Amino acid sequence: MTPFSFRKSACGVHLFDLIKAQRASALNPPVLRSPKAVFDAYASLLRRCATEGSVVELRRIHLQMKRSGFPHLALGNKLIDAYLKCGAVDDAREMFDEMPKPHIVSWNSLISSYIRCGRSKEAIFLYKRMVAERVLADEFTFSSIFRAFSCLGLVAEGRGAHGRLVVLGLQDRDAFVGSAIVDMYAKFGRLKEARAVYDRICDKDVVLVTALIVGYSHNGEDDAAIQLFGDTINQGIKLNEFTSASVLIACGNSRELMKGKLIHGFIVKSGLESGSSSHSSLLSMYSKCGMVDDSLKVFERIVNPEIVTYTAVIGCLICNHREELAFSMLRDMIRDAVGINAFTLSTALRGCSSLALIEQGRVIHAYAAKAGLNNNRYVGAALIGTYGKCGRVGMARLVFDSLPGLDLVSLNTMIYAYAQNGHGLEAIMLFYQMEDTGLEPNDATFTAVLSACSNAGLLEEGRRVFSRLSNSYTFGPSHDHYACMVDLLGRAGRLEEAEELIHKTSNPDKVLWRTLLSACKIHGNLEMAKKAARKLLELDPADDGTYILLSNIYASLGQWNEVIRMKCTMRGMVVKKDPAMTWIEVNREVHTFMAGDNSHSKATAIYKELDELIERTKEVGYSPDTRYVLQELLDESEKERSLYYHSEKLAVAFGILCSKGKETTCITVFKNLRVCGDCHSWMKFVSQVVGKEIIARDAKRFHHFKDGLCSCKDYW
Repeated sequence: MTPFSFRKSACGVHLFDLIKAQRASALNPPVLRSPKAVFDAYASLLRRCATEGSVVELRRIHLQMKRSGFPHLALGNKLIDAYLKCGAVDDAREMFDEMPKPHIVSWNSLISSYIRCGRSKEAIFLYKRMVAERVLADEFTFSSIFRAFSCLGLVAEGRGAHGRLVVLGLQDRDAFVGSAIVDMYAKFGRLKEARAVYDRICDKDVVLVTALIVGYSHNGEDDAAIQLFGDTINQGIKLNEFTSASVLIACGNSRELMKGKLIHGFIVKSGLESGSSSHSSLLSMYSKCGMVDDSLKVFERIVNPEIVTYTAVIGCLICNHREELAFSMLRDMIRDAVGINAFTLSTALRGCSSLALIEQGRVIHAYAAKAGLNNNRYVGAALIGTYGKCGRVGMARLVFDSLPGLDLVSLNTMIYAYAQNGHGLEAIMLFYQMEDTGLEPNDATFTAVLSACSNAGLLEEGRRVFSRLSNSYTFGPSHDHYACMVDLLGRAGRLEEAEELIHKTSNPDKVLWRTLLSACKIHGNLEMAKKAARKLLELDPADDGTYILLSNIYASLGQWNEVIRMKCTMRGMVVKKDPAMTWIEVNREVHTFMAGDNSHSKATAIYKELDELIERTKEVGYSPDTRYVLQELLDESEKERSLYYHSEKLAVAFGILCSKGKETTCITVFKNLRVCGDCHSWMKFVSQVVGKEIIARDAKRFHHFKDGLCSCKDYW
């Protein structure tokens, strides 16, 4: 008979055959003469398989055990443990279901493994099976299952499990179980209950403290998180880098720079500065407090920055409008082979979106495809957002259609891309198709759809969507949804109806009244504008935008005495109007223009090109619309000249100048304010005479000019 060995036993020698083994050698274990020896040999074999990650060998042993009729119940529990250590959760579950009475350790191991794999529903199902089969759960069971309830937002079930814990006589005053309960209640947003559990625990530890600090910071209670951190230090509890990192996030959120610096000092003194969590949180804290250079100093002191740290500093730079340096950091990551993950790329793409850097976005897209990350849902959503904000809605849809599975973020981003680009019907169609995917729309979905209706003038569709939101969803309309509807009604000329809707909201805010005021400017309704302005100034007497909008309304109606009065008031309040700026990306370099700008290195050539374009457009019907010159003391010819050199026109002329001799079919410009009505008309004619598409993004939306027409159909 062949002696016991790893390879032979794994290939199918039965338990009882092993007992009969009579021969041993120097290379094999001793002869197995008893069931205990067989058990020990199998236990050793299972440990070896688990260490080597050999799932195939474990499956052979599993089959062998079934054939032998499970002479040792404990061996089955060990096989479950070995499967789980190899990550073979489904194999472990199969073994588990074959056992008549699995040990509580196997129940706990399988539940916690399901949760680690993101399969919380299966973990909860197994927990309910425990209850049904009257298997007594222990502290380890509950510490795991609380995480499952919090992941799925099951408040009632989580509270029920807490009650069952107490009924079973287990203590929620123990820090081990208490940490899980505190974490669960904090994730439910029930901070009073989380604090009550925390206060009942006598022997607090760092895990418990960190759970509550994280709960406070994630729920906007940053001051409470900072206070708890200070109390914990006074109590002598030794904290770790995760606790410090969490409270730094709270300092950043509340812009508590001095407290953040004190905690930074504590981290250095405690020797916790070397951890990647500390690095990331320090970078974020200084960034949120506007101290970008301090963030960079922290980064420069890191000897070997990891991917998490690099991603954090890139995010900090993008949030503080330092996109060029952020992209330089990204190139450094690639050059130094640090490794880039989906979160890094989605963070970098956020920078492309903010400045609408289409070429940089394409480069990142290419890198994502090369790294096999283009189908990742986070990268996919970021790419959709980038292409949408760059006016390339067709590319956004291609990315959307290429994703292997749909999620709510991708759908919302695609609907918003349609909304920004004036594709209202496509946005509505995608919204209704959500029902087929089984995904429930959320607050952001309705904001995107209502924006699409507003931009496309789909009044009745917008009303239907708003009615559906009001009647069919528990979260109901938010202030953002009301603002979208006020914008939709106002732009459609239904100003009284828009005002009625504002009065229906609880505590109307500035956004609602400013939206109505903007609509009054479009339709020249001075009386309604005055009413909206009064409401705005009641809420915020120092609101710059109200004075500027009202002054422009007076100017557009020719009431120059009122304009002078408003400007005197504005000067007394030191109100400054943001200058109109337009920028364009050429060869990955951003060029910015202001009205009458002569600072560009190619200013002479740009003005020459612009003068030629104006003459050519006049030949096909362009006529300067001097109604858009809000200055009284200019004659008609001076008003026309002032219109010729608006920032939009200069940027378009520069784009056309740079595209000569190239196969460029599209020129894209971006403006910080609403596009001028005269420039809007002029760009339609330019697209006709040069045979190129012009895409213009203003503060509100995109305009696609092609063959003398605009995608907005002159409704914006």
